Amino acid sequence: MQNSVPYSEAIVAKYPEQIVIGIAKQAGGKCNPITLGWTMITSHEPAMMAVSIGLTRHSLEVFRNADQFVIAMPSEAQADEAMLFGTKSGRNCDKFDEAGTLLSPAEKVDGVLMADAVANFECRKVSELPTGDHVIFVGEVVASHVNPEKPDRLYTLSEGFKMGGLPRG
Repeated sequence: MQNSVPYSEAIVAKYPEQIVIGIAKQAGGKCNPITLGWTMITSHEPAMMAVSIGLTRHSLEVFRNADQFVIAMPSEAQADEAMLFGTKSGRNCDKFDEAGTLLSPAEKVDGVLMADAVANFECRKVSELPTGDHVIFVGEVVASHVNPEKPDRLYTLSEGFKMGGLPRG
């Protein structure tokens, strides 16, 4: 049996929720990371992934102006970085520099990988779709990377900013 409740009450049942870090290069060459909860695989053949970015975010224009982006799956040890990337604007600061994030160059797109992340996916943007107060960006995965140390993924555990890792497997 189900009880009828407002959307705002029912949607909290989605936790734990995966999070990712979307990374796109701004004009001027600085890579801008943003923490995102709304992400998904959209196709296996060809491999495609999507992220959704709010209309009020500085990163929206960065992604709109970029032809490519990276989706990084942060490790549990990167909770502080994920918090910073999701609460600070890249308009006036270099979030990677401020967080001290270890980066490595991407292989097939003009961007960077988060070296300590669980996985990174290099994407060429193929479409964008306005959806109310967010825009969905879809990218074809052109290169994939995994961390050989297999760290635990970072998830949002409850409404707000409480984050933690869930064991793999």
